[in-house]
Amino acid sequence: MLHQALCRFGRKLVRRRPLEKKVNEFKSGIKLSTLDLVALGVGHTVGVSVFVLATEVASNQAGPSIVISILVAGLTSLLAGLCYAEFGAWLPHSGSAYLYTYVTMGELWAFITGWNLILSLVADAVIVMKAWILTFDNLIGNWFYATLHERISQHVPQVFIDCLGYLAMNLLFWLIEIPSLFYHGFFRVFKLFTLVKFLVVSFVIISGFMKGDLHNWNLTEEDYMQAEVNDTFSLGPLGSGGFMPFGFEGILRGVATCFYAFIGFDSIVTRVEETQTPKRSIPKSIVISLLICFLVYFGVSVAVTLMVPYYQLTTLPEVFLHIGWAPAYYVVAFATFCCIFVSIYQSFLLPIRWVIDMMALDGVLFPVLAKKCACIHTCILFFEFICIVSVMLLFFGFADLLDLRSIVTLTSYSLVAFCVLIVRYQPEWTNEENEAQVQEKNGGNEAQVQEEDGSAAEKLTLQGLFFPGSPTPTPLSGRVVVVCSSLLVLLLTLLCLVLAQWPGLLSGDPAPITVVVLLLVLITGITGVIWRQPQSSTPLPFKVPAVPLLPLLSIFVNVYLMMQMTAATWAQFGVWMLIGFALYFGYGLWHSLGP
Repeated sequence: MLHQALCRFGRKLVRRRPLEKKVNEFKSGIKLSTLDLVALGVGHTVGVSVFVLATEVASNQAGPSIVISILVAGLTSLLAGLCYAEFGAWLPHSGSAYLYTYVTMGELWAFITGWNLILSLVADAVIVMKAWILTFDNLIGNWFYATLHERISQHVPQVFIDCLGYLAMNLLFWLIEIPSLFYHGFFRVFKLFTLVKFLVVSFVIISGFMKGDLHNWNLTEEDYMQAEVNDTFSLGPLGSGGFMPFGFEGILRGVATCFYAFIGFDSIVTRVEETQTPKRSIPKSIVISLLICFLVYFGVSVAVTLMVPYYQLTTLPEVFLHIGWAPAYYVVAFATFCCIFVSIYQSFLLPIRWVIDMMALDGVLFPVLAKKCACIHTCILFFEFICIVSVMLLFFGFADLLDLRSIVTLTSYSLVAFCVLIVRYQPEWTNEENEAQVQEKNGGNEAQVQEEDGSAAEKLTLQGLFFPGSPTPTPLSGRVVVVCSSLLVLLLTLLCLVLAQWPGLLSGDPAPITVVVLLLVLITGITGVIWRQPQSSTPLPFKVPAVPLLPLLSIFVNVYLMMQMTAATWAQFGVWMLIGFALYFGYGLWHSLGP
């Protein structure tokens, strides 16, 4: 009895969404071409980060070597983008990482992915609001915060005064965004402001080549002392000077933060229903938008670090005050203000509505949050839920939000890469709903019979691991890949822990080197087993090349970047996950509408 109960419980956790099951699609009444999707992906990706992230990372984490951080972060995002592109071709439905993990890995992992997407989108909204408020305050001469500090008692802590200002602007944004729930003509305005952003960014890059000084990539302590005496601007940390003032660790830390700059391309896969030719347009637009975004961020990083010493960087508009171009400061600040204000519509409200709506329709969240319950009570509950989480995030610092957003997205990208690895080696998944219903009705007896039949027809041998007898995927080869992929994820995580936390590795200590060599041998052997298994021959407009190497490389890089996060970020992420697990095991597991 206990064994059967545990088996039923385990099957509930890993039950997959059938491919035949209807997917709730977002419809806006317009049809998008590949160019429209590229504009959508670039508009979401090149957002607030292009105005504040480059200066933030260069001044406090990487210095001029931010250009290397941008390069590594861009390549990492490209690996994830390739995985998203294959799923967009294989499963042409709006769904993003939530649907992909539900179809391939099961309900528990899908809930984890969706729960993290909610956190990432809310954190992204707060980041955008903070950047917008700071830019707006600069345009009006810092009147907003000066008024708050004058009118409120000096006995109130500074953090509460700042949070009060953020909360006031947050409520203003909610009042502004409510009409956008029913407004679909905004997409044309969104494309227009995407063009404006590119004009501003192009101006910044050209200015960097005109006013840049290569000496700013080789600064010394004497330059810092001179700036401290002569400059009225506040100075950041010097580090050791030169091109890599904060060392290799600073570059890695910068990569983990710069990863936020490339977040947003996954919004393309949520618009499949509106795309004219989704199987071709989705993969192509993802890759093109990522390449464009890399060129933009790389150009801006080079420009700002050449124009201004890294320890004097604050925000992108203030770069022009350092070089004496005051009119350019106001032009760039105003363009920043408008672009951030417009991007918050498409970057936050629509995606989070879609994620919560789909999870509610699947039963893993409360059904009252689903769009089908369109009443005043539902709207109130929805906005109360979002506002509560937003208020919580308002008490986090800007860097904390960037790291939290990055670690959540890295987790989702790793799951998608793992899904690609699994799907490529599986036989065709058809009629899963009927099979699952039979298994549930018979209390697992059907699954047991299938296992017995499968074991009689197909037995696992050592020779069969490296020389499979079938040229096409079989249930046995599919299970081998699942087990080996799971072991690889565990070994890659251990390898990342050793590389990130064991400083004796670089000093020649034999103990960590031996551990790394053993892990690499195991990883190579298990990867060889996966490589020898037959792959699916289903024709797709796009497939990730060099499978299983590229998905495994994507997982490794994502996990290694996650290891660069601070303990505080991991603690915040852990608290969010504990809340999610309590919600899932207390409600979602027993009320989900899975097969």
